[in-house]
Amino acid sequence: MGFKCGIVGLPNVGKSTLFNALTKTAAAQAANYPFCTIEPNIGEVAVPEPRLKKLAEIAKSKEIIPARMNFVDIAGLVRGASKGEGLGNQFLANIRECDAVAYVLRCFENDDITHVEGRIDPIADLETVETELMLADLESLERRVVNLEKKAKSGDKEAKASLDLILRAKALLEAGKPARLTARSPEEERAFQMLQLLTSLPVLFVCNVDESDAAKGNAYSEKVMARARQEDAACIVICAQMEADLAALSEEEQAEYLAAAQLEEPGLAKLIHAGYDLLGLRTYFTAGPKETRAWTIHKGWTAPKAAGVIHTDFERTFIRAETIAFTDYVQFQGEAGAKEAGKMRLEGKDYVVQDGDVMHFRFSA
Repeated sequence: MGFKCGIVGLPNVGKSTLFNALTKTAAAQAANYPFCTIEPNIGEVAVPEPRLKKLAEIAKSKEIIPARMNFVDIAGLVRGASKGEGLGNQFLANIRECDAVAYVLRCFENDDITHVEGRIDPIADLETVETELMLADLESLERRVVNLEKKAKSGDKEAKASLDLILRAKALLEAGKPARLTARSPEEERAFQMLQLLTSLPVLFVCNVDESDAAKGNAYSEKVMARARQEDAACIVICAQMEADLAALSEEEQAEYLAAAQLEEPGLAKLIHAGYDLLGLRTYFTAGPKETRAWTIHKGWTAPKAAGVIHTDFERTFIRAETIAFTDYVQFQGEAGAKEAGKMRLEGKDYVVQDGDVMHFRFSA
């Protein structure tokens, strides 16, 4: 499952450098994991998951299969993209297919790399990106309002409810605020998602800094961090050029490079972890002699729905799930040891899967 993250940004902010580094990382992973190139502007990478290796060692698995995620390099963002400037229409369509959007913001100075608007101001860049998305959303909602108003006046309750929701989102957009801030009840959430508004997607701000600022950020990234807190968005600091350099190194060389830069993990891992937190994603595992595999689900999913990620029939014919917590699986050295210690649980249809659960599903034929 994983997730699909769109990467957007103005020209010369480091967006392409970052995407190319991620794509190189994906190519390097091909030696160990199944890899396929979907399209030239989509890079599919393995989700970093250190628990997989430990489980595979205990289960004596022949193969390790991580969860996958896609990065989409969304081209065409210039001022006026919402009106079709540049590759505007293609740009908007590509974003609608994503689960989240990463705004790459220039937080470095370099006289050799000219900014498209002649200044270094990540907040202004952010506002340019978001303004184009908001203008496209406004145009989309305005087209729907006239038709819904007619239906609502005729007594159509569903149209009235939809109109009320749309007008709330429209008022926010007209005030220069993204649609994701629209106040709505849990019952309205599905209808809101069906509007497919570009600014309703969760946002991750990626501060692209110089290598010297990769560990702690700088004054530019601090401004972006403050803005992220205001908007309940995620925010990380990455040096895109460093990621490009890392992608060409061996695992051992990467570890030395990161240690020298005082970084705990590569930017790719940081980006994926931030995305998982932003979308409320969780990981469960299946482990055995054939393979150990990571599966991505949403927080709050029950056992049958989690089983459906493996195969839709598993959800429909679910009976129970033999479940062991990751720490118990490791402590008691696998399924047999955990079972003997009373740490294997038989969970039913109402069980909410926890991050790190090692599961084996039982289902009817």
